[in-house]
Amino acid sequence: MEHMDKTINSYFDVWLGPRDPRVKGWPLLENYTPTFIFSVLYLLIVWLGPKYMRNKQPFSCRGILVIYNLGLTLLSLYMFYELVTGVLEGGYNFFCQDTHSGGEADMKIIRVLWWYYFSKLIEFMDTFFFILRKNNHQITVLHVYHHATMLNIWWFVMNWVPCGHSYFGATLNSFIHVLMYSYYGLSAVPAMRPYLWWKKYITQGQLIQFVLTIFQTSCGVVWPCAFPQGWLYFQISYMISLIILFTNFYIQ
Repeated sequence: MEHMDKTINSYFDVWLGPRDPRVKGWPLLENYTPTFIFSVLYLLIVWLGPKYMRNKQPFSCRGILVIYNLGLTLLSLYMFYELVTGVLEGGYNFFCQDTHSGGEADMKIIRVLWWYYFSKLIEFMDTFFFILRKNNHQITVLHVYHHATMLNIWWFVMNWVPCGHSYFGATLNSFIHVLMYSYYGLSAVPAMRPYLWWKKYITQGQLIQFVLTIFQTSCGVVWPCAFPQGWLYFQISYMISLIILFTNFYIQ
């Protein structure tokens, strides 16, 4: 395993250049193997889980769903607050912000974005709860694609561009997740369902988030700074793929 990790790391260093030394030794970031294994296990459970549950009664999961969604709501709120305050403290430039000019605020952003990366691993539980409750209609191509790719993308982001212009999409996504997970948590309590008026706005908010992220990322292309351009083009491409899939979901 150690030899494989060294080989993979050497390939990444050749393709992407030197990593950001500020995250050296951080949990799960040293080697790509754990992130890759988690992703493969996730896809295996997505494939085998519904087959296992086919002839079984669905689990309610109501109590744990309330706790799980409340936990993710609070984590998302924490990340949103810390990102906004970090950006203000560092005087981040909306149009383009490199990864080494925010002083101490850069380290604050990096620490929060590690939690953002780690939250993508926690969010695999979204799918597992669907499987246990036999809500297989909610396990769509969009759902699996989004969950499986985000953890991997953010492993690379955290190793090469863990602050600077990377903050924007994570900030918006954290805010959307406050709305989304608070809805999911409260909807697990039947008495609360008549009062959950913001459900229909969640997907609209996600689409607005993707469009705003494309706009902000494009600013870094038009008015470049020291932030690597390749990451910006990748971000734009990924956001376009999400807009296509989420728009199809919204229409359906």
